[in-house]
Amino acid sequence: MTVKVIGLFELTNQNAFEQYRSQVGATVELYKGSIQNRGSVTDIFWNELSCNSFGTFVELEFSTVADAHAWVNSSEYQALVPIRSKAMKLTLFGVEI
Repeated sequence: MTVKVIGLFELTNQNAFEQYRSQVGATVELYKGSIQNRGSVTDIFWNELSCNSFGTFVELEFSTVADAHAWVNSSEYQALVPIRSKAMKLTLFGVEI
């Protein structure tokens, strides 16, 4: 079973985002993950959950739920959270496929 970690975010600081983006991939790879896709949201067809505004997404892939949890809770990723907090507002969730 594969685990996708999806991030929906609204950029708030481009400089902080560039700093975060230049470092986050290495932390994902440390925990057996990879960045599969990232890009801009072109259309929102329904928003019945009343999600806050987001214009960008990222899709990560991990082999197991344990790997995804190990990454998100790792000291390497947690060290980037202050930069991430300056860069964006984020919703991050996992799905098993």
